[in-house]
Amino acid sequence: MERQPQEVDILIIGAGTAGLTAAMYGARGGNSVIVLESNVHGGQIINTWEVENYPSIAKISGVELATNMYEQAVSHGAEVRYEQIEGHDFSGPIKTVYTAQTEYRAKAVILANGVISRKLDIPGEQKYTGHGVSYCATCDGNFYKNKVTAVIGGGNTALEDALFLSNQCQKVYILHRRDTFRGEQHNVNAVKKRANIEILYNTIPLEIQGQDKVSALRCQNVVTQEQQTLAVDGVFVAVGRIPQNTPFANSIQLDESGFVLAGEDTKTSVPGVFAAGDTRQKQVRQLVTAAADGAVAAVMAGSYIAAELA
Repeated sequence: MERQPQEVDILIIGAGTAGLTAAMYGARGGNSVIVLESNVHGGQIINTWEVENYPSIAKISGVELATNMYEQAVSHGAEVRYEQIEGHDFSGPIKTVYTAQTEYRAKAVILANGVISRKLDIPGEQKYTGHGVSYCATCDGNFYKNKVTAVIGGGNTALEDALFLSNQCQKVYILHRRDTFRGEQHNVNAVKKRANIEILYNTIPLEIQGQDKVSALRCQNVVTQEQQTLAVDGVFVAVGRIPQNTPFANSIQLDESGFVLAGEDTKTSVPGVFAAGDTRQKQVRQLVTAAADGAVAAVMAGSYIAAELA
């Protein structure tokens, strides 16, 4: 089937928090805006049962927040299309993105395609996601005050998550498959000083158990092969995030982990291509920082169009 050409001012890839915010700001700035999403709008936040850390909103479900963002972007004139990207060409002043149906020709592109959390792939993980299994301690840790939690991982994220949770939880386990941590030494030292953090070295999770929500974590020592079941209220998975940038590796500069190299101005190595949200290299990945990135990217894209392509 021949692709239909479609011209647009700003083409946004990804309809998560960053992408939908960029769509709203871009459309309000007088640009035509199309958002391409391969799955469902909202991004990872739709898997969060409750959101309590978004400014001005005391409590809201992830699905409701995503729906509100979508409706707000569309009400300002942005269009969201559910199409899978099959190719692109960022080499010229007009950027081209191909889907099965359409050849999009954009004056500016915003990459807001996000990341996926690396999974444990053990029984119970998918079942209890949003009901005791979380991939973001700063997002969900507040729900576990005076409770017992477990953090899976051995890098800086896992160590920082454990420290964060230890300020609220009665007890925090850290399960690490090796006998030494991969994180920075100051984080390791801080974890070891916390009385309510217990480290289980050489230990892997086998199964997350519960009924309506998480109640236990079965694990195994890889050296002794001994198994034990920990009574926990929550499991925080911190074994890495996977950026969805492989298709763009030959077009824009990525760091060694695959995140887009773009600063706070969201500019990538290619003029006219911007990166917003979790997809770019950054220290803090939260809803509010994704929204901020989206706003910046849209403004920068509009300025680029006005200055470079007038």
